[in-house]
Amino acid sequence: MKGFQTIALLLLSNIFMTLAWYGHLKLKQEYKWFEALGIGAVVFISWMIALPEYCFQVPANRLGFQGNGGPFSLVQLKVIQEVITLIVFVIFSLVAFKGEAIKLNHLLAFGLLVVAVYLVFK
Repeated sequence: MKGFQTIALLLLSNIFMTLAWYGHLKLKQEYKWFEALGIGAVVFISWMIALPEYCFQVPANRLGFQGNGGPFSLVQLKVIQEVITLIVFVIFSLVAFKGEAIKLNHLLAFGLLVVAVYLVFK
């Protein structure tokens, strides 16, 4: 159960992270008032979106880490987090940025990540 909870928390964390890191790019395209904001305001807004990311990420790592009774090693946690990040990012980019396309090299790279996950858990 700790493994499932860890992955769920990492998923939530990465949704907020992706919105904080890339959401401002979409907002700039959609809203004139957002385009007029300075970088300091954009960073502040991103920080406010990223705060929930940390509220999910830190508990996920504590819960999932073997040293705390969880099922995952440190390396496994990191690889899981990176794969979740890429999945969330691909979905976000396809939904929010319809002009972005997934190409063959992207799919091949994603396949290599799946192999990396297999090797980390082997």
